[in-house]
Amino acid sequence: MRFGLDLAQQRMPWDELVSRVQFAEELGFDGAWGFDHFQPMYGDGPGETFEGMTTLAALAGVTTRLRLGLLVTGVTYRHPSVFAAQAVTVDHASHGRLELSLGAAWFDKEHGELGIPFPSTSSRFDLLEDALEIVQRLFTGDVVSYEGRVVSLKDAQLRPPPVQQPGPPLWIGGTGPRRTLPLVARYADVWHAFGTPNSLGEANARIDELAAEAGREPSAIMRAGSLSLDDLDTARKHAAKWRDAGFGYLVCGWPGAGRDQVEAFAREVMPELTS
Repeated sequence: MRFGLDLAQQRMPWDELVSRVQFAEELGFDGAWGFDHFQPMYGDGPGETFEGMTTLAALAGVTTRLRLGLLVTGVTYRHPSVFAAQAVTVDHASHGRLELSLGAAWFDKEHGELGIPFPSTSSRFDLLEDALEIVQRLFTGDVVSYEGRVVSLKDAQLRPPPVQQPGPPLWIGGTGPRRTLPLVARYADVWHAFGTPNSLGEANARIDELAAEAGREPSAIMRAGSLSLDDLDTARKHAAKWRDAGFGYLVCGWPGAGRDQVEAFAREVMPELTS
């Protein structure tokens, strides 16, 4: 089992963000995860919020092993071709350590205040489907023409291709049966969802069915969940349940007790589940 650390990025000065990423690397976490927003999601008033993709590029320069990603990148914030180009850049800056996530976006307040268009849910999922297809095609380095529902390309090409081939691992999150799970089955290398192994059982089984229908091996899609570190004994028990349910990755929330609790989990619990 692999473990990533959620940095709890919002309302955080830059130096603290860098320090947490380096702390995660020192402790042996597989990855560190920020978020893709321009304003704090919770709490009152403004606060430090650094743009996601440029943050990853900068963090690549202060780490050497740790994989880096955002949970999750909102499809409304960047044209798919721009997003693909940014991903290629981060993958090269990190020497192949990017974990790439993509979702339909949800934070309507942020969009409204910053003047970013926020289409209907259906339109955002149309855009997400186009973006997934465009990103994968542009990662080949070949010339791409594509007629999508929202976005079309004509004789487009990105060079160089990403370090990781055929591309950085692609994460898709959510449990929506009509739009999300079919996209997971077609495009995802990793499916991430909130819940418990029991509550996600039906969606997990449905991904297996849809992946087989799409001609993919269901086991090729890693399953990822989330884990609270607030109590170590509880975290140990829950992590074992995730592992036994076939989940291979857990994103660990930054605990209220802070660094001491993160370190205790890394020293005492992670070795039991990664050996």
